[in-house]
This record gives sequence, C-alpha cells and structure tokens, in this order.
Amino acid sequence: MKYIKEACVEGYEQAKKAEKLGADRIELCDNLSQGGTTPSYGTIQHASEHLDTDINVIIRPRSGNFVYSEAEFQIMKKDVKACKDLGVNGVVFGILTEKNEIDHGRTKELIAEARPLSVTFHMAFDEINDKYKAIDILSEMGADRILTKGGKGSALQNLQVIRELITYANDRLIILPGGGIHEGNADWVIKDTQATELHGTKIVGDLSD
Repeated sequence: MKYIKEACVEGYEQAKKAEKLGADRIELCDNLSQGGTTPSYGTIQHASEHLDTDINVIIRPRSGNFVYSEAEFQIMKKDVKACKDLGVNGVVFGILTEKNEIDHGRTKELIAEARPLSVTFHMAFDEINDKYKAIDILSEMGADRILTKGGKGSALQNLQVIRELITYANDRLIILPGGGIHEGNADWVIKDTQATELHGTKIVGDLSD
C-alpha cells in the first residue's frame, strides 16, 4: 500500500538527508532528544529555500508539558506567522489545559493564524483522556491531522487503539501514527492500522549515517 512517509528531523542537514532518502514530507524540529522544539528562523528559511519536499515546522517553545504561559503562547503565534511568511507547507503544535484537555480558545486561534498552511496537532494528543472527543473538537476546528502514539509507550504497543482512532476519525482528519516507527516495521503498522501516513525519525532510513 502506498503511504506518505513523514520524516521527523533535527535541523537542515538531516532534512536534506531525509529528502534524498525519499521522504514525502519533513517535520522540521530542533532538540529532538527533548521531543522537539521550534527550529530557528534561519533554519526554517534555509530549508524552505533549498528543499523541494513539503516542510511542516513544529511550533513548541520549550520541552516539557503542553500548558503554556501567555508569553509562550504569543511566541507560538509569532512563530506560526513566520512560518506562513516563509511559505512552508504546514505547522505542528499542541496546547492543553491543566486538566490535559485541548485548550480550545488558543488552539482555535493558532489554527486561524496558520491558515492556509496545513495544521497538525502533535503528540500532546496522547495526554488527553477522551481522545474521541478531542478528534471531534479538532475536526470541527479544521485541523488536518493528529500525530499520535495511541497512548503511552510507542505506536507499536497501541496499534489497535490507533486503528480505532482512524476508524472514528472517518476521513474528517488524518490520524498520523508516530513513535517507534521506522522503515523496517512500516508495512506492519500500515497493515494493522490502515493508516495512510506514517511519522518517524527513521521512516526513510538512519539519518545519522
């Protein structure tokens, strides 16, 4: 089955390698060892100028939880606007309340700021208890996809949950499995979940080579 391979990479050099290895889309980050944070303006600009592959940029001002201060939220808005000005394909973010629910107002505001870019709600989704309700909310807001491991652990431990989320989403938005997925197990994940897109740091090979 043909599926979209999204390579999660740190910095321009890894993005360039991922493109050469056949990535269909790149999620551009910094600090991957901390779960990924927003790369510098220069990195985003250079990648957008020199790569042909679609680039989605993570909008995450720091590592840690996904409950942000007002200052951090304003920084996220500025980063989204910068990405839009630079003409990348999309942005990737997730904002929660202290109860680990979607921060409805801020998420809606960021989606509006991002348009017409593609919007992915990232693995903050995995902290949410009622995932079906979250899918309803995000689809109504117009998010394009949700990046998820399906729960705790790796995506490989939650394949049944991911398949159920894909069935529930029912083409309203894309459920994008990520977490422990690489080129060696991608076909297995596709078969078990019926996903149409996969996300991983090694989805197109080992970028550290």
